[in-house]
Amino acid sequence: MIDSGNPGTAEKYKLSGKLSGNGQPNARRSDDDFTEVNLSKTSCSKNGPKGKNPVIGKSINADRASGFRFDVLSDDMDVMMVEGNGQGNNLNSRSLFSLYFESLIFIFSSFLFSQSEAMIINVKQSTMVQPAEETPKVSLWNSNVDLVVPRFHTPSVYLYRPNGSANFFDGAVMKEALSKALVAFYPMAGRLKRDDDGRIEIDCNAEGVLFVEAETPSSIDDFGDFAPTTELKQLIPSVDYSAGLSNYPLLVLQVTHFKCGGASLGVGMQHHAADGFSGLHFVNSWSDMARGLDINLLPFIDRSLLKARDPPKPVFHHIEYQPAPAMKTPLQSNSDTAAVSIFKLTRDQLNALKAKSKEDGNTINYSSYEMLAGHVWRSTCKARGLPDDQDTKLYIATDGRARLQPPLPPGYFGNVIFTATPVAVAGDLQSKPTWYAAGRIHDALVRMDDEYLRSALDYLELQPDLAALVRGAHTFKCPNLGITSWVRLPIHDADFGWGRPIFMGPGGIAYEGLSFILPSPNNDGSLSVAIALQPQHMKLFEEFIYDI
Repeated sequence: MIDSGNPGTAEKYKLSGKLSGNGQPNARRSDDDFTEVNLSKTSCSKNGPKGKNPVIGKSINADRASGFRFDVLSDDMDVMMVEGNGQGNNLNSRSLFSLYFESLIFIFSSFLFSQSEAMIINVKQSTMVQPAEETPKVSLWNSNVDLVVPRFHTPSVYLYRPNGSANFFDGAVMKEALSKALVAFYPMAGRLKRDDDGRIEIDCNAEGVLFVEAETPSSIDDFGDFAPTTELKQLIPSVDYSAGLSNYPLLVLQVTHFKCGGASLGVGMQHHAADGFSGLHFVNSWSDMARGLDINLLPFIDRSLLKARDPPKPVFHHIEYQPAPAMKTPLQSNSDTAAVSIFKLTRDQLNALKAKSKEDGNTINYSSYEMLAGHVWRSTCKARGLPDDQDTKLYIATDGRARLQPPLPPGYFGNVIFTATPVAVAGDLQSKPTWYAAGRIHDALVRMDDEYLRSALDYLELQPDLAALVRGAHTFKCPNLGITSWVRLPIHDADFGWGRPIFMGPGGIAYEGLSFILPSPNNDGSLSVAIALQPQHMKLFEEFIYDI
């Protein structure tokens, strides 16, 4: 392990305020799909005089028509200081505006300011944790599906209630176990780089992962329903991408202690390194080692199993990689902002939804997931007010591990996410029973067999620029939708010795039109839908999602 020596110097701060979606009290702004920039150093010291704490302060949002939003990041000094009364000094929104104006070559037409206070995060220590033993110094080849994922760190947050232990989420225990876990999962301690042909691979150089220890005067209950808001994202270290892909850790972690005695674990995992299944494999193995156990399933670190055939021979059209349908007629209520919310559906509500698969004499038994996903798709179309003739495309993240033949080794470490993409006309989704949408989803999932997935790898191999196929805001925005299910993932198994989490979920939703389906932490049969939509659509969506 390499200690920074100066608490707080290893991490990047994000300055952001509490945002509300278009003035609606229950809407929350998504803050993920924006460009992050660094400012030049200011005279503020991060650690500052005694009695002052660093704060995640105000935010400035560029006019959304410009397509940019800027969050202030800092190394040692670009943070607001807070006096004992919790009020910021003269580095207010307007002085931040001046700093931006001086440091950017872009000129924007207008700025929106957030005037509300943000959660205070006091960073106690930042450490770059390296593997406890010597690890292979190799370059790890990335498959095509490793390279068509967004090039950012996927955010997730675990929340834990106190268990009365004196060493509750002790940093030394966490870091020692992390260092040991990185021996087996050594690519996590590496960095991205490009090979001679410009293809991104992982340089397994053991430079380490960032581990931040922090505290806050806030309480876990302050997060309410744990929707993936700006506030929740503050529990995850920000990443400075400006220095290039070879200069940032693939994994950033933050343990934050709350005044209520609870703690959070914020995880930012670079998507080229792992998908959800592999990421959880690592975190859960780390937690096992913190409890003195051995790794239950060693990772299989060889991605050549997902190489395209030679020569490539795709046999399907692969609409999942074709451009998404655009709005035929722009909606009058169209907005570039996004709100995020989370909606819980009880076991009884899900059973009632499942029973609707028998409406109008339908005899096909659709799964609970297919019915719920169809209901979300249908409700989104209604909330957006899509015209009857509008095409809408649903992107369903699909794990290929068990669909490939022969199946990949159980510990395969990397991305194995393919995409099922049903397309439908909004009028049909809205006017026909819910099982119609479920049927479109069912048919798309059935197609995802070994032949289709191998064809997808070959199709990607023939593309001149994989970066052009990376999905983003343009993919999921109205009239389209993305659904990622974490229902079958072991998201609540990270017990570091102090109990299981009371919540685990996304620490942010990057794009409008992207959603997650989450299992209940207490096995009560409920599911939750976390989604980002335009603020004016979110209130309507709440009505439709509960109209079962």
